[in-house]
Amino acid sequence: QLQASGGGLVQAGGSLRLSCLASGFTFEYYAIGWFRQAPGKEREGVSCISSSGSGIYFADSVKGRFTISRDNAMNTVILQMNNLKPEDTAVYYCAAAYHGPNSDYTTMLESWYDNWGQGTLVTVSS
Repeated sequence: QLQASGGGLVQAGGSLRLSCLASGFTFEYYAIGWFRQAPGKEREGVSCISSSGSGIYFADSVKGRFTISRDNAMNTVILQMNNLKPEDTAVYYCAAAYHGPNSDYTTMLESWYDNWGQGTLVTVSS
């Protein structure tokens, strides 16, 4: 089970910190991805962190503004979002993909992800 939290309303240029809390599976065996879906648009991949924590991917649209980290002891992944823009407005989902322990592999292919959280809404006003 995954629980995403931390969304809210923020002005352009502001920051938000999204958390993804996992339970019920061996967290350190899974890469964690963040996806988002804006109104009227398809869901897109935002960022992924590998099970080892060493492999990290960002979509071009967020590169340089977002960071991602994981704490395996707390079963948590954090997506730090800085310099937010109105186009970042979306429902953000975290999801887990099994890659085994100590893997550096990252992917944004949704077919790899078999465990999804409920989503948290991020709204960025201009």
